[in-house]
Amino acid sequence: MSLFDEIKTGLNEAIEYEKGNLKAKTTTLSVEPVEVYTSSEIKFIRNSTGLTQKLFAKYMGVSVKTVEAWESGRNHPDGAACRLLYLTKKDPLFPVNSGIVNR
Repeated sequence: MSLFDEIKTGLNEAIEYEKGNLKAKTTTLSVEPVEVYTSSEIKFIRNSTGLTQKLFAKYMGVSVKTVEAWESGRNHPDGAACRLLYLTKKDPLFPVNSGIVNR
């Protein structure tokens, strides 16, 4: 199908939708809940990357004191930090493969 034909088909579908003759195509998405990590899990994740606390803190976008607090259990990550921990737990090479950490 040519680009012209694709555009024409799309416009015809839009017209039919406006007339009420065609239902809109929808996609339903869901978001997994944010995982909660224990201090030992956070330390394990960091160690699996081979990063020091200082480098891990830079990678996570937090201070070294924050990483120390997470790993000692005095504080807990939330929100975006937990999402980044999830990606890193799933793939310890994610910091490097994503281009955030350069070796």
